[in-house]
Amino acid sequence: MPATVVVGTQWGDEGKGKFTDLVAKEMHMVVRYQGGHNAGHTIVVEGETFALQLVPSGVLYDHITPVIGNGVVVHPATLLAEVDMLTSRGIDCSRLRVSGNAHLIMPYHEELDTLTERWLGKNRLGTTKSGIGPTYADKATRVGLRVQDLLDAKIFREKLDIVLKEKNRIFAKVYNRLPVSADDIAGHYLDEYLPRMGPMIADTVSMVHEALDAGSNVLLEGAQATFLDLDHGTYPYVTSSNPVAGGACTGAGVGPRHIDRVIGVAKGYLTRVGSGPFPTEMHGEEADRLIEWAGEFGTVTGRRRRVGWFDVPMLRQAIRLNSISEVALAKIDKLDQFDVLKVCVAYEYEGKRYQYPPYHQSELHKVRPVYEELPGWRTDLSDAEQVEQLPDQARDFVKLISAEARIPIHLLGVGPSRHQFVHLS
Repeated sequence: MPATVVVGTQWGDEGKGKFTDLVAKEMHMVVRYQGGHNAGHTIVVEGETFALQLVPSGVLYDHITPVIGNGVVVHPATLLAEVDMLTSRGIDCSRLRVSGNAHLIMPYHEELDTLTERWLGKNRLGTTKSGIGPTYADKATRVGLRVQDLLDAKIFREKLDIVLKEKNRIFAKVYNRLPVSADDIAGHYLDEYLPRMGPMIADTVSMVHEALDAGSNVLLEGAQATFLDLDHGTYPYVTSSNPVAGGACTGAGVGPRHIDRVIGVAKGYLTRVGSGPFPTEMHGEEADRLIEWAGEFGTVTGRRRRVGWFDVPMLRQAIRLNSISEVALAKIDKLDQFDVLKVCVAYEYEGKRYQYPPYHQSELHKVRPVYEELPGWRTDLSDAEQVEQLPDQARDFVKLISAEARIPIHLLGVGPSRHQFVHLS
């Protein structure tokens, strides 16, 4: 049975959690394939809000096996706190499995993340200081510790001692910091985390393939989004992994022939956190109004997000990069407050018109958005269940995006709850 990928098409915070949860009811397994606890998914079920950072969205369904794949970097304390939160609210987490090949976020990764951002000053990247980047860096330089290392205390200590020789030299000579204690780390990871994480650790690649071979439906869930991708995003203002659909192959351990459906999630406007180019960014009262009305503050950090009008060139590029087969358009209800809506359909720079974002960063920083303007609907969409219940202006907004991006839009989000969506033909 082929797998389905859900991927963000913008700079994250598109509402992937809601649509992943919606699609997940048809699945038997949901696999998170990259990222760490720097990304949050918010799901509202029967009035209850669940903010998930590491545990896959499918955990809320009793019939699903939630899997944290090898491409994820795992912060044990956050994972266990999330499991405790879910358990306290009646959610069974006993089915959760964590890849033995996933890398561990260590205390020195968090410290390095914080120190590096401080050192960069005005050129800082705007990371969440969660240790994600340094963990992926150690993975690439082959000095990282993996989840499976917890199962062998001798190996864990040997690897830890080797990596701390380098890290402690950096702390002392570059940042004038005290050394990190291997004994303290081992005490937390081996004595505190391992007893609880041990039953979760598994060969998740085999699990995924056994599910596919059995004809089960498998959903591959990304964190962050296309334009935060390390290779294809607005570098260097990106994450340290590959959220694009191709990252699902490496991060979950499947080949591309196993994937036949890629759902791209966008929302009816754009947001991003931290620094980086943003051609359609709003400013002033207009931005303040949308941020407050839409609650555009980070799930994990609480940081105020930057907001902007919908950007079709970005969506076109996301469709290319991910082989997106359909789009789910989230949070169009958050546009209820506007008399006039704008949709960017192209960019212009030095007399040239761009249908896709220019590859050179200097041009992307300077492009001028070309807008189509549409009348707003000034109507509460939250109770809509059928497309016929949407005002003509809302339908025209969706049709314009679909036509300009040349992609079918099959789902519309009209509110935060699981049931607040509209199916389009």
